[in-house]
Amino acid sequence: MPLPTVRGMQQTSTASPLEAQACALVVGVGELEGIGGAVAARFAQAGLHVYIVGRTQAKLDTAVAYIRRQGGQATAVVNSLGGEADVQAIFTQIQRHGHRLEAVVYNAAYLNMPRRWLGTPPSYIEGNWRLTCLAGILVGQAAARMMLPHGCGTVIYTGATASLRGKPLFAAFASAKAALRAFAGSLALEIAPMGIHVAHVVIDGMVEGQRAKGALGGLGRIVMGVVKRRNGALNPTQIAENYWQIHQQLSGAWSHELELRPFKEPF
Repeated sequence: MPLPTVRGMQQTSTASPLEAQACALVVGVGELEGIGGAVAARFAQAGLHVYIVGRTQAKLDTAVAYIRRQGGQATAVVNSLGGEADVQAIFTQIQRHGHRLEAVVYNAAYLNMPRRWLGTPPSYIEGNWRLTCLAGILVGQAAARMMLPHGCGTVIYTGATASLRGKPLFAAFASAKAALRAFAGSLALEIAPMGIHVAHVVIDGMVEGQRAKGALGGLGRIVMGVVKRRNGALNPTQIAENYWQIHQQLSGAWSHELELRPFKEPF
């Protein structure tokens, strides 16, 4: 397993103990085939110990087992991201294990299902805001506190087409995603001068994976089959490679926002 690479430096065989303890945190791993699982596997492949956060122990265990079979190191953290105490518990665990936080990816989002706005209950709107946006803000705040003493680190937020423009039936989701994007921009302006790279990635299109296939009562599998035959689906492994490249960028040319879409996706 290669040693972790510190951004802006060449990898060597004389890494300090601190460098050897570098880790990544991926928040929002619901399935191995999705974005979160692919990103966790990619960062583990590079030599970082990866903490993966999700709500379902069985799914996290599957991801951890896969990463370990590939020679990586991973720790599963079951957490609902219900508030500040839940989020802080994640970072306390990292501190307790003695790892240095090098990268954070926030990929969690509320269930994104179409709903007519006039019939959308406040609880659904609040659920979107709490998980899709507020929890992401809390994670970014806690990550910055851990990274600033070292003067380096990367925080990446997974966005969506809804981050840029709302569509009918998805107003609640769009409002939360747009707010998260605005926060990412504000956070970047505040802590980039201190060495922390903050990036927002717009995922513009359908992503291959079990979540998409299981949507609409299973009809998503048919839709996904059609989309894939037309080369119109985003590949999670390729998305993860872009996330890793963001983390590897040198500070003289940082990306703040990146849009990813299949080559046949209109925009």
